[in-house]
Amino acid sequence: MRSLFLAAGLLGLAACHSPEAPAPKADAQARAVNVVTVEPRVLAGTLSASGPLIPREEAAVAPEVTGYRVSRVLVEEGAYVRRGQTLAQLDPALIEAQIAQQAAQAQQAQVQAERAQAEAARVEGLDAQGVLSSEDVQGRQFAARAARATAAAQQAALRDLRTRAAKLSVTAPVAGLVLERTVRPGDLAAGGATPWFRIARDGQIELEAQLAEADLARVRPGQSVEVELTGGARVQGTIRLVEPAIDPQTQLGAVRVSLPPHPQVRAGGFARANFASGVTPVLAVPESAIRYDADGASVMVVGPDNRVRQVAVKTGARGDGYVELVSGPAAGSRVLQRAASLVLPGDVVKPVQAAPPAAKAAPQPAAKR
Repeated sequence: MRSLFLAAGLLGLAACHSPEAPAPKADAQARAVNVVTVEPRVLAGTLSASGPLIPREEAAVAPEVTGYRVSRVLVEEGAYVRRGQTLAQLDPALIEAQIAQQAAQAQQAQVQAERAQAEAARVEGLDAQGVLSSEDVQGRQFAARAARATAAAQQAALRDLRTRAAKLSVTAPVAGLVLERTVRPGDLAAGGATPWFRIARDGQIELEAQLAEADLARVRPGQSVEVELTGGARVQGTIRLVEPAIDPQTQLGAVRVSLPPHPQVRAGGFARANFASGVTPVLAVPESAIRYDADGASVMVVGPDNRVRQVAVKTGARGDGYVELVSGPAAGSRVLQRAASLVLPGDVVKPVQAAPPAAKAAPQPAAKR
C-alpha cells in the first residue's frame, strides 16, 4: 500500500516538471499585407489650358530726336524688317540749316584761336627782356587758351547737330515682324510719346498658357504641345519656359509655348494648349498607398526586417491611379498598397507583392452626327 502512494507521488512530481510548449514565433503571428514597390512610372493624362498669343520678345521703337516733322513712313504693320532698316524718315531741312550755321561758327572760332595762338607765340620770352610785362605776356597766353577752348566747343556743337541729323532716320533695333505702327507723315516727333512701332523679334509668337499650381509639376520645358488656334487650325508647339512664380491672386502659373510660323498665329489672339503629360518618368505609388492625417501625407514603408515605419511624403502629379512622390522613400522601397490597413508603425508584417492597379480606360470621343 505504501509503495502505491510512493509511485503516485513520483508520477505527480514528474508531471510538474514536464517541458513547456514552445512559444509561437513572431513571423508566424505576422499579418499578411499587400505591398507595392516605389519605382519610376510614366503618369498618363492630358491637361488643357488657354491663354493669349504674345511676342516672345517685343521691341518698342520711338524717335531719339524731337521737334522734327515726319516726312516719310516706309513700313506697314505685318512687314518683316531687318535690323538697321529705316522705318520712318524725319524732315532734315531745319537741321541742315542749323548744321550750316554751326559749321560757319566753328570755322570762325578756329580762325580766332589760330590768331590768338600766333599773338601769344610772338610775345613769348619778351617779359624777360623788359619789352612787355609778365602780365601782358600771360594775358595773351590765356587769351590763346580761351580761344582754343571756344573753337573746341563750337566743334562739339557741330558734331552734336550732325549726330542728330543721323538720328532723323528711325531704324529697327532688331529684325522681326512689325506688330503695330502709330506714326503718320506730318506728325511731330515729341518726347515721351507713344512708341511709333512695336516689333516682335524674329517674328516669334508664343502662347502664354495658365495652369494651376498642382498641374505645373506635370509639364517640362521641351515637351511637345498641341495648340488649337481660334480659327480651328492645330499646330505643334514646344514648351520653352515654365515660369517659377505663381500669381498670388489667381494661384495660376504661366507656361510659355513656342509656336511655328502660321497665318493664324497672331499676337493678341487666343489659343488653347493640350499638354500630353507623362513624358518624363517619375517615382510613383498607387493612390491608395498615400495616408493623410494631421501631419500631412505619408506612406507605410516595410523595411528589410518586415517591420513597418511611417515616412512623410510630398505628392505631385496624378494619373492612371498613381501619385507622384516628389519627396519620400527611395526607388525600390516597399510600401503598403493600402495605407488604411490596420497596421501601426513598428508592427511586423508578412509582405505579399501586389499586382499593379489596372489603368483607367481613356474616354472614347463621342460619335459625330
